[in-house]
Amino acid sequence: MIRPLRRLGLRARLLALGVLGLVLGFALGGALLLGALGWTLQRSVDEEALRTADAVALLTAEDALPDPLPVAGGQLRVQVVDGQARIRAASIDADRLVPMLGPDELRPGQRQRLVVDGQRVGMSGPVRVVTVPAGTPQEPRTVLVAKSLSDVRHSLHVVRNLLLVGFPLLVAGLAVVAWRVVGATLRPVEELRSGAAEITGRAGAERLPVPAGQDEIHRLAVTLNDMLDRLAASRDRQRAFVADAAHELRSPLTNMRTELEVARRLGGDTDWPAVADDLLADTERLGRLVDDLLLLARLDEQAARPSPVGPVELGGLLRAVAARYPSPPVRLVVPSGAWWVEGDPGELRRVLVNLVDNALRHAHGAVELAVTGPAGAYHLVTVTDDGPGVPAADRERVFARFTRLDDARARDAGGAGLGLAIVRELVRRAGGTVELADATPGAVAPGLRATVRLPALAEPDPE
Repeated sequence: MIRPLRRLGLRARLLALGVLGLVLGFALGGALLLGALGWTLQRSVDEEALRTADAVALLTAEDALPDPLPVAGGQLRVQVVDGQARIRAASIDADRLVPMLGPDELRPGQRQRLVVDGQRVGMSGPVRVVTVPAGTPQEPRTVLVAKSLSDVRHSLHVVRNLLLVGFPLLVAGLAVVAWRVVGATLRPVEELRSGAAEITGRAGAERLPVPAGQDEIHRLAVTLNDMLDRLAASRDRQRAFVADAAHELRSPLTNMRTELEVARRLGGDTDWPAVADDLLADTERLGRLVDDLLLLARLDEQAARPSPVGPVELGGLLRAVAARYPSPPVRLVVPSGAWWVEGDPGELRRVLVNLVDNALRHAHGAVELAVTGPAGAYHLVTVTDDGPGVPAADRERVFARFTRLDDARARDAGGAGLGLAIVRELVRRAGGTVELADATPGAVAPGLRATVRLPALAEPDPE
């Protein structure tokens, strides 16, 4: 049954499941209704028969029993029998020779409720017979009252027929209403599907229609539109990244082509050692740019920060980085003690190298690489230079990719604008932050201090 339903549309499946639920519910409700009605009517028959039997028993006890018994109603029969099951009195329509119950069915002195064939008492269909003890201990009597169940059967038959006719009509009417209601409910979903089919991925505002109702479909449409906005922003960033990357890659390639064309025109007058030096410099610059682009692409692909590689001692890491540069202008300040953080040593080394390279590019004469702390749960690594600094309005913008300020746009002296972007991504993966500030606030050349906050780690136990 499930497999054919899967081939139907959502509207038809919902309707089929709803109709099936209605049918099962109505069937169960009808069965309970018939059972409750039958029990109620049967109880009313018993109560009427018992009231009649108790009244006759009272007359029997007072020895005021008339014959025939004054019992009205064509559906009611009364007999009074003695201990030997002989009839002592009976109603007008009751048999005066044959008791309603045989000796094997009659239990003197006990109240009984039995259903017997109506032919015993001259009625059609089943008959309810109740017995009530009466008389005295010396002369015990038993009152037998028979009440026809034909009215009960007729009432149940009428109700059952009404249910058999009314329930299908009710289910059909509810199915029609449900079909229209489900269709109206799913109409916004179809509009969302049509709107999604029309989205082409081209530039421009592409949004799905949002229904007016404040329901789940409205929230779904709002969520999908937010997702489209994020995808559009990501697409715009990707396009800008590709355009900037292409522009940055074109510059060294253009320089190399120009130098080679000039060298070919000059022929024997070409200074080939100088050309080779220039080409080597452009090649190294091109290699650094490609490495930076590949690193950023790898960082973008990693949705979550991987598990830390292991503990890293910042003092040793700073000494290794400072060894790459001459003592002046790079000055190292590492207090005694161990400064442990957790992360990837290669990534943290890349952070420090990029910051020192950036500081050397703009410093007038001195660069300081230091570690301080702890500051709460963090160790601080600072890279300070005495250059022109970065205006406060640009300190966040310089972490964007391919961003170069006006005084650092010379590509021969500056980088491609990826160094600080890589720093921020790597520091974020290490669970820290990086920020820029003036090294000497208020000075003509305030310099720049880059502060990297890395989560502090207790000194690992030796293994």
